[in-house]
Amino acid sequence: MSNFARSLTFGASALAIALGMATTASAQSTGTEAVEVEQVVVTGVRGPRNIDGLAVSENIAKTRNTVTQEFISSQAAGQTILQTLNLTPGLSFTNADPYGSSGGNIRLRGFDGNRVSLTFDGIPLNDTGNYATYTNQQLDPELIERASVNTGSTDVDSPTASATGGTINYVTRRPGQEFGGWIQGSLGDFNYRRIMGLVDTGEIGPWGTSAWFAVSQQNYDKFKGLGELEKTQYNARIYQPLGDNGDFIALSGHYNVNRNNNYNGPNLGTTTGFCDVAKTQVCIDQVNDPSNPFGWGIDFDRTYVAPTVRAGVADNDTNGTNYWGLRTNPSNTGNIRGNSRFTLRDGLILTVDPSFQYTLANGGSGQTVLSETDPLLRGSKTSGGVDLNGDGDILDRVRIHTPSNTNTHRYGLNSSLIWDINDQHRLRFAYALDWGRHRQTGDYGFIDFSNPTAPVWKDVFGGRGNDDNRVVNLDGYALQARDRKSIASLNQFSLEYRGKFLQDALTVNLGVRAPFFERELNQYCFTQNASSNVLCTSEAPNATLANGNVTFASKGTTQYIAPYSRTVKYDDILPNVGATYRFGNGHAIYGSYSESLSAPRTDSLYAVRRMTDGSVANPTVQPETSSNMDFGYRYASGTIVANASVFYNEFDNRIVSTWDEDLGQFVDRNVGAVETTGFEASIGWSPIEALSLYASMTLTNSELQDNYVYNASGAVLQTKGKKQVETPEEMFSLRASYQFNEVFSAGIQGKYTGERWVTDVNDLSVDGYTVVDLDMRFDFEPLGFKGTYLQVNATNLFDEQYYSTLGTRASATPGDLGYSRPFAGVGAPRTVMATLRYAF
Repeated sequence: MSNFARSLTFGASALAIALGMATTASAQSTGTEAVEVEQVVVTGVRGPRNIDGLAVSENIAKTRNTVTQEFISSQAAGQTILQTLNLTPGLSFTNADPYGSSGGNIRLRGFDGNRVSLTFDGIPLNDTGNYATYTNQQLDPELIERASVNTGSTDVDSPTASATGGTINYVTRRPGQEFGGWIQGSLGDFNYRRIMGLVDTGEIGPWGTSAWFAVSQQNYDKFKGLGELEKTQYNARIYQPLGDNGDFIALSGHYNVNRNNNYNGPNLGTTTGFCDVAKTQVCIDQVNDPSNPFGWGIDFDRTYVAPTVRAGVADNDTNGTNYWGLRTNPSNTGNIRGNSRFTLRDGLILTVDPSFQYTLANGGSGQTVLSETDPLLRGSKTSGGVDLNGDGDILDRVRIHTPSNTNTHRYGLNSSLIWDINDQHRLRFAYALDWGRHRQTGDYGFIDFSNPTAPVWKDVFGGRGNDDNRVVNLDGYALQARDRKSIASLNQFSLEYRGKFLQDALTVNLGVRAPFFERELNQYCFTQNASSNVLCTSEAPNATLANGNVTFASKGTTQYIAPYSRTVKYDDILPNVGATYRFGNGHAIYGSYSESLSAPRTDSLYAVRRMTDGSVANPTVQPETSSNMDFGYRYASGTIVANASVFYNEFDNRIVSTWDEDLGQFVDRNVGAVETTGFEASIGWSPIEALSLYASMTLTNSELQDNYVYNASGAVLQTKGKKQVETPEEMFSLRASYQFNEVFSAGIQGKYTGERWVTDVNDLSVDGYTVVDLDMRFDFEPLGFKGTYLQVNATNLFDEQYYSTLGTRASATPGDLGYSRPFAGVGAPRTVMATLRYAF
């Protein structure tokens, strides 16, 4: 049985026990959905709360924007849900390729994706170690009932260790009441091929049990350079209603496999000869010349010079690390989600949402050229070596795979006890658990040189779980680039009161949450003092210093900290309050205040130093915190849904890597605050039944409040008053959709994203850009084929050239500061695809 199968079996057993005791969740969480039942939107229904599935009325006391399957289904098949949400105000998402399988970058009111909570049926998806959001691994969009963005604050019961920003969450569709299903195929530019099918069982058996099962597979070529992207996904859900009062039990499963070749991007610069300094203009070679390091079409190397393999001769692999065939990104991810709701008695509801998540992934591109007599291969021996290429000598330098594998087993629970004191007053107590075992290894593996001019990995995960592919030294030690185990746990208690006053015109929400974070850190390698650099070796130290650090004969006087274990804990009391006042016919105003805490990431906590008392710690890193205020106005009628809000956010203790003069090292530390103010608005208007119009606007001013020391010469980066990176000051979006007749409908949409800064000191920026998309659908229901259609989508219709993801950093100024030019990803060109669905 495979490791994943064992993990899945154990996770399913744990969920079955939890479901037997009680269960629940469907949106942010089942508990949050239960207390916000008046906000639930029926998919596809037009009316006072839904314009085109894009403008959806909200009643909660915070800024939230929701899209439903009605709008999601109009977008490109297989596209990541983050791209679909990109029209909503506050969110800036840049996709790395036209179909979404290469991931992308999130910015929400200035917060990057690592500081935004991403949830799936209420379970947190941010990585347990570095809080990264992997947008290419999300649920197939055809299976999402609705998705929403809380632009400023999380829900009071959100089990997140990362979110100092807002929350993005989406909800799985419920099974249909009748048997049916569909199969669809898609073809598009760049050899895009995708097939997907879904079967609904309908209600079966005496208790009305229903379920659905779905599978999808897609494959396409990169839009530049060589390589392809492949994704396979399996999903299922079973749903059991319990009576007619809304109680239910549901169990869902998801498994996703990605095998992608990576993209490379051009350098950006600000020096004379590369760019116009005065304008901080991006260096773009509009001629698509892949040999130009500043070119628009630059990508990884297309050729590999075959290394020589000769007995008795010192052979050396002289290739760089940029060969396309060795730049891959594999991931296997899965989860099991339990959802349920139980009415214990009149006015008392229990919801419990257990979950299990599995991850095995790496960046895929780690590699090094290793001497066959390298100290790592000798270990405790002072001579000899290992014949890595099998030519009978130990004279060579051979390319080896050094992946950064991450294997996570994660268990979660989100539960609420909801007491309706009477029709006007409701009290909720919530408990959330998020426990993750985060195993990070760098298992050296071999490269397959059977075709010496086109090498590939022997195993995409290196030597992990594959004894035949391990690189073993003279001591029998399997080489590692890293080796550590972390246990990240969150126990969170929340209390929320909701009261209605003034004949239900005023709703007051008073909430508080108390998160208790704990990280158990186990470092099995030697750590360079005051650094995150590690030495994983079987070589014994040659000296132990008075401060407790050790040195190695092969490393000279460099000091290392021996393998260690330590535990860090963080906790806080965080308010989450708001109020909504409804007046007139469809008018409302609202306001909210919330505070958030983000525990330091695993990488920050492993960058330790030896303290004067002999202990090991990183005292320069403390949790990041934020406080957010929103004030807004809403209006909803039969033809208009509108929302406008102003906000203020104060982000404190921002963690960056800065220079420590005493240690002579870069260390992660808290450097100060960021203040963000802004205005967001959206409006949906359906003047006639066939026409829907939508517009949104975002204005953001996000400024750094402090300077910081960056390098060994004591250079102070003048960041105070500078704008935050990757945060456009203006974003505008428009969409129009029209139902021409029973058969044909079409929509066109566009978004303008303003100038974005690439560096903290604002010495490099990229220009704003506008991307326009088109969708057209031919519906065959009038011909007797209900649910069957042909849809055509064109993204980036006018072939705009722009930068998507940005390699942000402190500065781009060269010279004695030592900065290199940042890299960037380029936006995908115009892409056309067609999808044919047959329903039964």
